[in-house]
Amino acid sequence: MPDTAEHCIGLLKKAGCRPKVIAHCLAVCACASGYAKKTPLADTGLVTAGALLHDIGRGSTHSLGHAQAGADILRGMEFPERLVRIVECHTGAGLTADECTLLGLLPRDCMPQTIEEKIVTHADNRIAGSKRVTIEEEMATAIHLPRKVRRRIYRLAHEVELLTQ
Repeated sequence: MPDTAEHCIGLLKKAGCRPKVIAHCLAVCACASGYAKKTPLADTGLVTAGALLHDIGRGSTHSLGHAQAGADILRGMEFPERLVRIVECHTGAGLTADECTLLGLLPRDCMPQTIEEKIVTHADNRIAGSKRVTIEEEMATAIHLPRKVRRRIYRLAHEVELLTQ
């Protein structure tokens, strides 16, 4: 697992991520780290690495498939699966294998399960560019999504916020 923020940023640059993507990852990391420090259940080092690397796939694609592409990059580098899963599951509030198939992605279960996966996913939803937004602003930008997906995003936000109070 990457041992420093500098190592993670170097990996993002090597993968072809632009400065705006790196700034976003740093903002997500700050947000996620804040949540992780508030609960003894979370591995803060894993949350930090996962938050910094969650968009590594954007070096090769800005499509919805960037999460799976990023997971594949990290698997190819033989990073631990618990870190890879954070990257793979961070889209929205996760995607089921069926939803992945319908979206033209590989049929993988990309639903966040661990507290670290949930924290990074929620933190990513709370950051627009490199600016933190409220849950209400987050939900307003998700209005175009199906109702069940919006409910999933809201439930994830509620769960993480409760766990970290």
